[in-house]
Amino acid sequence: MLKVTTLTKAYGKKTVLDQISFSVQPGEIIGLVGENGAGKSTLLNILATLQKPTNGSIHLHDKLCQKEKQSIRKAIGYVPQDIAIWEEFTVEENMIFFEKLAWKKLEIKALRQLCLDMALDKWKEPVKTLSGGMKRKLNLAISLIHDPTLLLLDEPTVGIDLKSRKEIGAYLRELASAQGKMILYTSHDMDEIIHLCDRIICIGDDPFYEEILIDSGKEILSF
Repeated sequence: MLKVTTLTKAYGKKTVLDQISFSVQPGEIIGLVGENGAGKSTLLNILATLQKPTNGSIHLHDKLCQKEKQSIRKAIGYVPQDIAIWEEFTVEENMIFFEKLAWKKLEIKALRQLCLDMALDKWKEPVKTLSGGMKRKLNLAISLIHDPTLLLLDEPTVGIDLKSRKEIGAYLRELASAQGKMILYTSHDMDEIIHLCDRIICIGDDPFYEEILIDSGKEILSF
């Protein structure tokens, strides 16, 4: 389980995140919404141990993240909004390259299966020739090489075609239900958030997102 308790992040006198508390159970997909600048990416960066909170605590599997950062990172898969892959490499070469950097080692057959599971059937093609949807799938596949239990996804379907978005969504739902992954997912697409996520966290002062989601039947937390 992921447990976040009274998490606060301030830059000087500006408070970006204020007393945020929530938990995520294995098998849950939690949506994270809010206007640009509300602190969604900051929250994901803190959960990924890339930034330090000003106050508060984060526990993952009963381990305090601030004190056991190295072991915690082995349980986290993080996909930032910007695609971080080698454009000149093939899909196969990208997977092999990032596998060598991963905590867990996989054979090529297993690496390819990760891609095939999310309908990424290009293997020998250079990444620069792929569609935006295929690149997003590869970015996600790379984050899963070390078999993390917590996935942090910052707008993983932004700017891609509907078919690829549906395929990624279906794959994430399967990861959560069949493998018990915990997933935090940011998106500005409210239909996507409503259909994919079990619960939703609204961050920021603008009530716009909460007003849209209030009739969704989903549990909503607001901060």
